[in-house]
Amino acid sequence: MELAGLKSGESVLVHAATGGVGSAAVQIARHLGAEVFATASPGKHAVLEAMGIDAAHRASSRDLEFERTFRAATGGRGVDVVLNSLAGEFTDASLRLVAEGGRFLEMGKTDIREPEHIAAEHPAVGYQVFDLVTDAGPDRISEMFRALAELFAEKVLRPAPTQAWPLTRAREALRVMSQAKHTGKLVLDIPPALDPDGTVLITGGTGTLGGLVAEHLVRSEQVRSLVLASRSGPDAAGAAELKARLEELGAEVRIVAADVSDADAVTRLVAEADADTGRPLTGIVHTAGVIDDAVLASQTPERLARVWDAKASAAHHLHAATEHLRLGAFVVFSSAAGTFGSAGQANYAAANAFCDALAAHRHAKGLPAVSVAWGLWEATSGMTGDLADTDVARMSRAGIRPLSARHGLALLDAASRHGAANLLAADLDVRALNGGSAEAGQGAVPAFLRALAGGGTATRRTAANGQAPADFAARLAAMPLEERQRVLLDLVRSHAAATLGHSDVGAVQTDAPFKELGFDSLTAVELRNKLSASTGLRLPATFVFSHPTPSAIATELHDKLCPDAPEPSAPVFAELERLEAAMAGLTLDAETRGGLVKRMQTLMWRLGDGAAEAEQATADEDLDSASDEEIFAFIDREL
Repeated sequence: MELAGLKSGESVLVHAATGGVGSAAVQIARHLGAEVFATASPGKHAVLEAMGIDAAHRASSRDLEFERTFRAATGGRGVDVVLNSLAGEFTDASLRLVAEGGRFLEMGKTDIREPEHIAAEHPAVGYQVFDLVTDAGPDRISEMFRALAELFAEKVLRPAPTQAWPLTRAREALRVMSQAKHTGKLVLDIPPALDPDGTVLITGGTGTLGGLVAEHLVRSEQVRSLVLASRSGPDAAGAAELKARLEELGAEVRIVAADVSDADAVTRLVAEADADTGRPLTGIVHTAGVIDDAVLASQTPERLARVWDAKASAAHHLHAATEHLRLGAFVVFSSAAGTFGSAGQANYAAANAFCDALAAHRHAKGLPAVSVAWGLWEATSGMTGDLADTDVARMSRAGIRPLSARHGLALLDAASRHGAANLLAADLDVRALNGGSAEAGQGAVPAFLRALAGGGTATRRTAANGQAPADFAARLAAMPLEERQRVLLDLVRSHAAATLGHSDVGAVQTDAPFKELGFDSLTAVELRNKLSASTGLRLPATFVFSHPTPSAIATELHDKLCPDAPEPSAPVFAELERLEAAMAGLTLDAETRGGLVKRMQTLMWRLGDGAAEAEQATADEDLDSASDEEIFAFIDREL
């Protein structure tokens, strides 16, 4: 305004008046007593109105109508000063609006004109390109700052509205600015780094993973003050040894008992960690959590609440209690179960998916956060201590190997530096992914990992003969009866062995009950899935428990795949005819005859077992119409 020489009673046109420079210029012009005209995009006219610029003094910056509007509003005279930030024909229209003896200040500098040309075309207009550093200089800028500071202190001027963008969204912020979609000023919020002189709060801090993280933070000199929170606090197993080990490394350590599923307890915990340590709270690491595995139909409100509270509710409480603090880190230990899905862990998967969403929410608000979806760690924790070798083998077949402590902590550092809100940290076995894809079809590999497993268009194959399921039944029917039975039994045993993690098919006996082989409800469903993929049959979830031995399953598969083939029992009639003919020519004494009768009676009793099979068929029909709860109750009962 000083360069323009604006005086009280004069008029000024401020283009793009809702921007940072424009809104400041409007305030200063009013302070000087000038009449203000302003332009902005139509969507921002409500902002102009809120600034006190009425309809007669505002117009669109998207078309040339402002020239006619403002000329009419000034009685045809035009304005004394134009602060320009437009270009092309908009600059031409603005130059025509300058009254005789007026001044045109080019501030946007996207369409700089030659002063000689302006003087020739608009001889009564003063034209100047504005550059703060060149035209003002350090001394004058210092004087202006002092003058402005006094005006702000007296509330004559008010700061322009600002919209803060996290540094991770700088590209998006610059795009908004380039398209002039903002009002006021855009600022980039530079997140603080983890302060080594601050305090880090670790939930589940006395557990296996919490202890590993605590020791890693101290050894890597990322922090020297720690608060380790857990339900048992100092009474937790190994807590005293952990504290002593950390103190030997030079750390200040407090171990406290706290229920992080309680919002009030978390608020107190955060306040004490921020105040009582004498070091400001600089980071949160949420490792706490519990599992309560069960198939979906067996989930209960109590099971869901137990898992949800320890992981998801606690994460939200930590977010709410620290939202006002300038943290350097907010790290949530999530699980790959929320990304891949995990059989029997619907409640755990849901809780971890919430944690992933919470991290994204914090990012959108410009708050630090990363939710790391971990695969399995080698170190046995309270959540993984009950995993059997079968469970680990199942995860390995899915292409996820257990993480060593060293590898996991290196991934933690990488995730903290990465900048994304959600990351997956797992030791992926690409060869196993490829093997799983080839063996059991695309469904065996999560969709977003199929590119690693050789692409997303692999044809489903059987493990037994390498043929697509559509060909399997036809090839099977062309075989002799004994060959069909052998192929199916080998198929069932090989899949059962793979499901249990055995490399030797001989570990699965033909007539051994699946329960004795080590199957549970989860592995039974996995075996059913493998058999469905290999045969192309749509098998019920209870299939394995309805036919509780490998030979029984092989027989059932034969009946489904080859319903018109000769019955396996047909040769028995020929044998009976041969036996009958032989007996007709025999002369038997009483003792031999009695023994033969008993033997025949035993055979008859065995044939009588068919009644039991009929009862089983009735039970199968009942299962077909049963509810999910009744089906899984049946599975539990059979196991």
